[in-house]
Parts: sequence; structure tokens; C-alpha cells
Amino acid sequence: MTIDRPVELDTHRGMQDLKSTEIRRHRQAIEEEYERLRLRQEELETLLNAAPAQNWHEAAEKARYLINLFASTPEARDPRRVKLIEGTLADLARLSGDV
Repeated sequence: MTIDRPVELDTHRGMQDLKSTEIRRHRQAIEEEYERLRLRQEELETLLNAAPAQNWHEAAEKARYLINLFASTPEARDPRRVKLIEGTLADLARLSGDV
């Protein structure tokens, strides 16, 4: 009885084909990861919107999320805004007891 083993196709491809295949695989993995991240972000935003904050800690969590979202935009790269964002996040951590 012989056992058929799968053929490893990558060993039969040329360098250009291997490179193209690898690029496609990486691109697909990145697109899948972005989709998972987008779904997790939607889930978080649903939770944050579910009810008003019950205390300063919860309010600070919502504010931190929004500030970090803004921090990832081109407008937030201005050095004055970077400093303002850092200071505000530090204030929120200190005042909400997260330090």
C-alpha cells in the first residue's frame, strides 16, 4: 500500500512565481487582519455607546478611546497637538485613578 503525499507546489515554481504567491498570501493575511480589527473596533464602539458613563473612570475610558482615534490622524501629528494629546491622556490617567 502506498501513501500519497501532497505535492509541495512551491518547490516547482520559479522565483518570480514564488514572490508573487508570497505577496498575495501576505496581502490576504493583512486584509483579513484589518477586517478582524474593524469588527473588534465596531464591537468596542457599541459597548462604549451602550450606556452613559457611570463614573469618571468610564468617562475617561471613552475619552481615551476618542483621543487615541484622533491621534492616529494626520491632523494630530502637529507637535503642539502631540503634546496636548500626551498631556490630556496623562491627566485622564491621573484623575481617573489609573496611575
